[in-house]
Amino acid sequence: MNKARVLVVDDSALMRELLKQMLAADRELEVVGAASDPLRAWDMIQRVRPDVLTLDVEMPGMDGIAFLEKLMRAHPMPVVMVSSLTERGCETTLRALELGAIDFVTKPKLDVGRGMEAQRAELIAKVKNAAAARPRALRTPLGATPQRLPQTTTTSTRIRNTETVIAIGASTGGTEALREVLERMPADAPGVVIVQHMPENFTRHFAERLDRLCAMRVLEAHDGDRILPGHVLLAPGGAQHLEVVRSGAQYSVRLVSAPPVNHHRPSVDTLFRSCATALGCNAVGAILTGMGGDGAQGLLAMRNAGAHTVGQDEATCVVYGMPREAAACGAVEYVSPLSEVASVLLRLSRHGAARA
Repeated sequence: MNKARVLVVDDSALMRELLKQMLAADRELEVVGAASDPLRAWDMIQRVRPDVLTLDVEMPGMDGIAFLEKLMRAHPMPVVMVSSLTERGCETTLRALELGAIDFVTKPKLDVGRGMEAQRAELIAKVKNAAAARPRALRTPLGATPQRLPQTTTTSTRIRNTETVIAIGASTGGTEALREVLERMPADAPGVVIVQHMPENFTRHFAERLDRLCAMRVLEAHDGDRILPGHVLLAPGGAQHLEVVRSGAQYSVRLVSAPPVNHHRPSVDTLFRSCATALGCNAVGAILTGMGGDGAQGLLAMRNAGAHTVGQDEATCVVYGMPREAAACGAVEYVSPLSEVASVLLRLSRHGAARA
């Protein structure tokens, strides 16, 4: 068995040593070097040819993002960012994902040694998945500044039970996949609810970034928020699941404190199962790139309840895990490349509304 070759880049000697020890202890990984700054890292990449890189997001005196951009243009390779949970750290990490980083691991604020030890399994899993992932080429924005519909009154935006709600689940590689899908949605698209596996604090920044880029309104969800056309509700990361509930002719979201499902909270399965119950054929479900199997059984429940379902195809997934599991259990009705997911969802939404 060939081991995945890992290069560690971090300005902290302590963090470099911790990462090296944790990764080297796994029999499927080989640490081929460690660098204290991007310049040394660039030289080592040419010499040792790693399969995957761990890269500190913020390094004093060094522009890690500029280095990542240069790397992804000249020598695209899988990168896992090591990020802080600070305000600046969240924004920088999202920019790194936009540039093509596969995933990120959060750096503890206090007691680094014990904090990283608690994240050992997550770190190793993400590095392994990144080593097997497809690095994305740098992409350019799709076009002009998004045009939004004027704000409307409660009466004109009241959801009828013949309108369709789009539910989307994603994980590794999902931030940019969601960006591409939502950028292609018009301002008057059906309401969208999303679970993207992401830590607390990051989802608010992610929603704000998407809101600046998309014609639809994108918001981090709050308990009781109504699902309205032209609006996207993103499940907050961390402590609660997101469910869709129905009250008369209206749909809204509910945040539920409950144990993790499939090791995730919020869980895609939880969202999809609630859609199957509350929406039936008034829903369209989509499962995008991500590792693991979260969402597969929930998407199957949606399909069995009469909803149309879509899975991202293998060729365009950063990690073909979640869509593969969903397809294997019979949950996926249509398979689509990422560039066509938005148009497929819109078309199926019209079909769903007509059928209802």
